[in-house]
Amino acid sequence: MNDSNDNRIQIIRERLEAALSPEQIHIRDDSHLHVGHPGARDGRGHFHVHIIASAFQGQKTLARHRMVFDALGELMETDIHALQIDAQTPDNS
Repeated sequence: MNDSNDNRIQIIRERLEAALSPEQIHIRDDSHLHVGHPGARDGRGHFHVHIIASAFQGQKTLARHRMVFDALGELMETDIHALQIDAQTPDNS
């Protein structure tokens, strides 16, 4: 992992923590798996987010993903090419 993606992970974490107050969050950089992929040529990264937050309570998967995208805002256009999301509530629903 390079410094640029280390910084991206920190920014992603800060945005998600501020917006969703997660009980747990794990962010993995999968960019190395996509070297040479046309979508990776612009320098944006591929990431996986596992997040557990009470804010997702009562929300379906699509709504949870939108909450994550909303929290990340312009990063989805400037820093993130692909984002795999695993969004759960503390009771594992």
